[in-house]
Amino acid sequence: MLYHAYELTHAAMGPMRTAARVSSYALRNPFFPFGTSLPARATAAACDMFVSATKRYGKPEFEVDEVEIADQMVPVVEEVVLAKPFCNLINFRRDSDLARKRSDPKVLIVAPMSGHFATLVCGTVEAMLPEHEVYVTDWVDAREVPLSQGRFDLSDYTGYIREFIQFLTDGGERISVMAVCQPGVPCLAATSLMAEDNDPARPASLILMGSPIDTTINPTEPNRLAEQRDLAWFEKNVVVTVPWPNMGFLRRVYPGFLQLSGFMSMNLDRHVDAHLDHFNNLVRGDGDSAAAHHAFYDEYLAVMDLTAEFYLETVEKVFQRHDLPQGRLMLGDRRVDPTAIRDTALMTIEGEKDDITGRGQTEAAIELCSGLPKSKKLAYVQAKVGHYGVFHGTRFRNHVQPKMRDFIRAHRVTNGAAGRAAVRKTQRRGPVRKTNGAG
Repeated sequence: MLYHAYELTHAAMGPMRTAARVSSYALRNPFFPFGTSLPARATAAACDMFVSATKRYGKPEFEVDEVEIADQMVPVVEEVVLAKPFCNLINFRRDSDLARKRSDPKVLIVAPMSGHFATLVCGTVEAMLPEHEVYVTDWVDAREVPLSQGRFDLSDYTGYIREFIQFLTDGGERISVMAVCQPGVPCLAATSLMAEDNDPARPASLILMGSPIDTTINPTEPNRLAEQRDLAWFEKNVVVTVPWPNMGFLRRVYPGFLQLSGFMSMNLDRHVDAHLDHFNNLVRGDGDSAAAHHAFYDEYLAVMDLTAEFYLETVEKVFQRHDLPQGRLMLGDRRVDPTAIRDTALMTIEGEKDDITGRGQTEAAIELCSGLPKSKKLAYVQAKVGHYGVFHGTRFRNHVQPKMRDFIRAHRVTNGAAGRAAVRKTQRRGPVRKTNGAG
């Protein structure tokens, strides 16, 4: 009933949103004689705020159209190279002879599936594109996936990552994988399973950015909230069924609108101040500041549903039982053993002021991968940034990205003839299916 109530409320507000839009346009019409007066500007601003607060935000676009390479602007073409029911693998292809002649390493950016769309890592993509062949996991809103496509849990997520890595390894150079926040656990799990299987396509390097590997270390408010209730409470109170006429009718999900309320409540004062400033900017006619506010919140307020089984399993295994650091993470019938990783270089990146993933939670992966030599490990903490600053913003571009670039290049690995043949044999097996938790 909760999802139905949300949909009905949104529909009921439709006429009021239309009236607010019409009023805003009328008050700003150059032929309206009192349009420059303070009451008219304030009323128009209030109408805009009402529309922004009540409308539904659809999936944003990446809008990465070009990139500068060697002082030359190169067009970028976004294309889906592998489509799966719950995720599309996207390539940001640099469409020029200059880019094709370069020997840049392939990088798979695994975007978080924690409420926001993959466009959240748009800044990460733009920063990596000049010197890398970039691929991104574009997760599909669960309410748009028909129930006939089956379940999608943490094992399936890990299987998708492994399949994408195998797909992108062309038989020669092994790729690098970047896990942005939430995917840290499944990416480390996929790498562990591939290492244990001696998979020739295993990553050359793995970069974990603000990932909750061990949330017993410096727990944050979101970590504590996950531990305050048992799993039955989460299933009863935040899991709902997708209503008709959505494509995912009858699928059980953790809906985006509930996630958004959680995001907002963690920093409510900051959001209230931002919207008050936005109102004042609209009244003053400060178009640049208003545009910056819209750009941020158009992304921030666009949320997607997660399948119930993936959400509940993540809460239980990652945030409540801490299965990975405790050495008991099971995916299907297999136990994940990070000590099996012996030649995939590992870099962890944390933000000094991260209030979502506490300091040390990501770096915990360094100790878990005890089979990896010190020469292939690097732990880095970026000063003066919070959670989002780890993968987006000025400090990311100027400090974090150059270190990742150097780390990726320092640990490039090319398979020999036997390795290339093994990769091709793996690829000929077809799509990876969930048979044992490794995909």
